[in-house]
Amino acid sequence: MIRRSLLVAAGALLPLAARAQVGSGAARPPAPPMPAPGRRDWASQVPQIRLGVLGGESESDRLGRYDAYRKLFEDTFGVPTRMFFASDYSGVQQAFAAKQLEIANMSPAAYAGVWLDTNGGVEPILVTQEPDGSTSYVALMYVRADSGITKLEEMRGKAMAWSDPNSASGYLIPRAELRAAGITPETFFGRTGFAGGHDQALVAVLQRQYDAGVCWSSGQGDESRGFSRGVLTAAVEKKLLDMKDIRIIWRSRPIQNGPVVVRSDLPASFKKDMVDFHLALPAAHPEIHKAVERGSAVGWVPTRHEDYAVFIDMRRAEAAERRRRN
Repeated sequence: MIRRSLLVAAGALLPLAARAQVGSGAARPPAPPMPAPGRRDWASQVPQIRLGVLGGESESDRLGRYDAYRKLFEDTFGVPTRMFFASDYSGVQQAFAAKQLEIANMSPAAYAGVWLDTNGGVEPILVTQEPDGSTSYVALMYVRADSGITKLEEMRGKAMAWSDPNSASGYLIPRAELRAAGITPETFFGRTGFAGGHDQALVAVLQRQYDAGVCWSSGQGDESRGFSRGVLTAAVEKKLLDMKDIRIIWRSRPIQNGPVVVRSDLPASFKKDMVDFHLALPAAHPEIHKAVERGSAVGWVPTRHEDYAVFIDMRRAEAAERRRRN
């Protein structure tokens, strides 16, 4: 039963709504205007906005990227806005569970985790859209170019660096797809470990602490530049990586992009303002949008919980698998 549910999950990574958009090339509708500045009626119930930011890069890098975004929230809605920088994915999940956050951009697996932890206490409102109209990304497995490893089969007995236990691309998706292909990660790899984030996994592979790592990427665009968006793109832009130093040996099926998430118990007017703010952001403040999203993303489109049901099933299957092993 566990094996079947993992197989189903691995074969259905991208919801039907998102699949319909892939490669569509459809023109985006005109951007709505940015909400007019002013204190909102929901401010008495939400006296401050606390923005969660997932771990995976240094706090100084995240502050540089997100501070203008934070200030725009304050200027637009007239309430204090604070950033919550988590050291890993679970930090944002725990903060949502404790009602210490109002909104965050999360990975699909992290959303699934906090939805389960809170019994539906969070909901997705928006998802990132790519230039071709898709709302998806892929997981990539990479090795050092000088490792001699050229395909997945040659990773047997080698050391694998997972990014984070709450990461879709850095853990759950690769494991599910490998199992669906008849590969048991616990016995196939000689050694596995959690690096603490995508960036840390990349560094660990480059420093020969592990033979391979996995990360998220658009999978589109110029591979020599790290593709158009993702962990490798950012590393190349920061001159921390030359793509000639690594080799991609595996990629997943398309995965639904992570959602912008809010607490379910917040006022409907707050949620609407969050949607309107983000839909308007790329056109109204392109520099802020670029800093937050990085790479080729063109904006956000509405999403719903059903688009992430596969990740709920995947996390439940992983939990059942752990119970079976123990």
